Amino acid sequence: MVVIRNKKLNRSLFYSWTQIKKKNIKSKSIIVNFGPQHPAAHGVLRLILQLNSEVIQRLDTHIGLLHRGTESLITTKHYIKSIPYFDRLDYVSMMTQEHAYCIGIENLLGVTDIPTPTKLIRVLFDELTRILNHMLAVACHGLDIGNMSAIFWAFEEREKVMEFYERVSGARMHAAFHKPLPYFNFFLDKQLLTDILFFVKGCFITLNEMHNVLTYNKVWKQRLVNIGVLSYEDCRNYSLTGVMSRSVGIKRDLRLAKENAYSGYNKIALKSFCGHNGDSYDRFLIRMLEMGESLSIITNVSTQLLNKYFLGNKFQYTPLILNKMFYKTEKNPYTSMEDLIEHFIFWHTGFIVNKGTTVSYIESPKGEFGVILSADSTAKPIRCKIRSPSYFNLQALPKLAKGHYLGDLAALIGTIDIVFGEVDR
Repeated sequence: MVVIRNKKLNRSLFYSWTQIKKKNIKSKSIIVNFGPQHPAAHGVLRLILQLNSEVIQRLDTHIGLLHRGTESLITTKHYIKSIPYFDRLDYVSMMTQEHAYCIGIENLLGVTDIPTPTKLIRVLFDELTRILNHMLAVACHGLDIGNMSAIFWAFEEREKVMEFYERVSGARMHAAFHKPLPYFNFFLDKQLLTDILFFVKGCFITLNEMHNVLTYNKVWKQRLVNIGVLSYEDCRNYSLTGVMSRSVGIKRDLRLAKENAYSGYNKIALKSFCGHNGDSYDRFLIRMLEMGESLSIITNVSTQLLNKYFLGNKFQYTPLILNKMFYKTEKNPYTSMEDLIEHFIFWHTGFIVNKGTTVSYIESPKGEFGVILSADSTAKPIRCKIRSPSYFNLQALPKLAKGHYLGDLAALIGTIDIVFGEVDR
């Protein structure tokens, strides 16, 4: 409804949009503030909308309300102590961001030969994190539009994944699990991998339930099909990556890169999915398919670890020690006060990396996440620049929203899958 002020009668008249067209009534555009407390704004996103009736004519995004200066803080700490900062960027896909930072440190250290078991463990937890992210994305997207069923199934599976986080790191969310250099994996036991394989079977059932409720739901399709359509040029102009770019048919996935592939993804059989229409419905379908593919990768990797690197219940793997004080083995415990002092000094002063600049990218659940590190032969980086996919994906929101109804805005924010920890940084 639109309110038209009648000066003669000194009262407001309420007209529908169809009545306005029939009566040729001139309506005035209004400015509406959307967020940052609005639930569908997903946190601290503030939008200034210019509306003509319920049609969005213009949209301005206001960000920065969560800014913490993460990139500057990283330069004040030793390399290993900055890992927890990456858990707090996109706080629903934590380990993938740690992974990118660790690759950057390894590049500066000149470490190129990462042992296969370490690569497999990284891939295992990256794909668990992808499921963790997409479950929340699809469930909250449905909740924004009015579907409550999916969120109960999704959060049950998320709790199981966060339990695996807790079992390897002691933390449910901010795990700080990935470490640079080959590291010891005595935490890994046969029961954990068995439980992960058992989780995969149950998660497939949950995905089928969500698929049955959402994919062919008439209301769901009406709210998503042909809403927020992107083109190939839009993706190039806004530097969109991940699901956003693949929804228009761009076949780009860093996990499939033949050159400079990270963590041995190029040696693992996996598929990447593309859409055709570039609308919100295509992006929903891609996320659902990616979760199924992640479950297949997890099964493959867990089976390899169980078959090749376990003798009984013990993990049979001892990586190369690049620095004798970096990690201690079971065969080299702290048996003297000197060892303990040396260990304390090492972790207090950090380790020196080579002078130079490196760029490391990984395929995070939201798109391409990158870290640029500059070192000056000290224990702290002199520059850190983070390339977060949500920041770039959010740029497309004014383009997506123009011409759509106000009721479609919640669907558009949900289809972008933004988390403001990595937008504001």
